[in-house]
Amino acid sequence: MLVVTTEKIEGYKIVEVKGPAFGLIVRSRGLGGDIMASLKGLVGGEIKQYTAMLEDSRKEAMDRMIKNANQMGANAIVMMRYDSGEIGKNMSEIVAYGTAVVVEKL
Repeated sequence: MLVVTTEKIEGYKIVEVKGPAFGLIVRSRGLGGDIMASLKGLVGGEIKQYTAMLEDSRKEAMDRMIKNANQMGANAIVMMRYDSGEIGKNMSEIVAYGTAVVVEKL
């Protein structure tokens, strides 16, 4: 599956637009992570537990988006983006989205 953030893919032409594809994941920070983040907040620095959680969440959201596009019969995704938000005090939402398309080599 080709996934790009651009409108077009160099060397390919879009022959069919399947529609929007997305992958969504919601993760909760654990109590231990919240305690460590609070301590880090006092002294400053990167909160590695949260960084790892968000990296994993982005990968999972992208995998789910690709699965969604495959189910639609697409072989590429253009205009791919991420968005994120907070749900409650300790949950993060990550969504990967783009336009599922069928492309052919030129």
